[in-house]
Amino acid sequence: MNLHEVITSLTEERGLKPDVIEDIICEGVLSAYLKKYPDLELKALFNNKTGSVSIESKVTVVENPISDSEISLTKAKKQDSKLKIGDEVWIELESKVGRIEILKARQVIASKIREIEIKETYELFKDKEKTIVHGIVYKCEDAGTLVKVQDTIAFLPHSLSISGEKLTAGYPIRALLKEVLEDPSGKNQLVLDRASGDFLKELFSLEIPEIFDRAIEIKQIVRSPGYKSKVVVSSGDPNIDPVGTCVGIGGSRIRPILKELSGEKIDIISATESMTELVKNSLKPAKINKVEVGGDTATVWVDDDQRSLVVGRSGQNIQLASRLTGLDIRLAGKDKSVKDEV
Repeated sequence: MNLHEVITSLTEERGLKPDVIEDIICEGVLSAYLKKYPDLELKALFNNKTGSVSIESKVTVVENPISDSEISLTKAKKQDSKLKIGDEVWIELESKVGRIEILKARQVIASKIREIEIKETYELFKDKEKTIVHGIVYKCEDAGTLVKVQDTIAFLPHSLSISGEKLTAGYPIRALLKEVLEDPSGKNQLVLDRASGDFLKELFSLEIPEIFDRAIEIKQIVRSPGYKSKVVVSSGDPNIDPVGTCVGIGGSRIRPILKELSGEKIDIISATESMTELVKNSLKPAKINKVEVGGDTATVWVDDDQRSLVVGRSGQNIQLASRLTGLDIRLAGKDKSVKDEV
């Protein structure tokens, strides 16, 4: 069989070098013959002119051969007249292999190509780990979403996806490259993330130059993916309003981030050393009348019409505020925390 077409096809489809593919094919064919002839010393040679693989066997020149590892002196001299008894010579193996051995060869070839692809993918993406990558939704499955990133399929599991987000094939998407596996062991080699605070932090860095330049620092992020995030920011420059800068004129800077998060709300909070102020700000958009902090508890006073805003949908606003401050937040005059009033 002429293998030039196979090599050309693999070169175009897989991006592998022809000499690499030739070595892989030789190794695969050799494995098939070794399976059938385990007692022989064999080697595979690729013939560029014919586009075929030949198998040679190392044999010993004897007077009367009794095994496949021996050759008669008469037959050996037809190949080289200088050969004598006891010499070793490589001769082409004329015997063919069967269907089982051919399947073995295919398995070896496929495995070797996969090993090379895994190594190349690791080297290509390792330096991009923990950064945002651009991709196109390839396929939605029960366990998560397959995303095509630079001709490589990455995996966005449901556990790292934004709750309620509907993704369809062909849809452009950005995600944090959470992990690049050196040995995927049957799993997807590239693991994506859109649900973490790290992803949101990288988005802010991409969309807001002052954060990228470190004129503004993100101190803390807490997220309930698909519902709301709370981001604490600060600046060492008194001339920079960190919250206003992140929002932008008319929301111009925060809008692309909100769009990327499928409408997830974001509360941007100015960092402060006052725990009372932090509690008050963390409960946005509710208006807080008064805050008292004692130990690991914060008691807040609000008007009745602000109670639902403090709690938030399914208690998520208060839960985020509690995570942000590290305090158990309670309404004045109540025996239970606000988050229990959902």
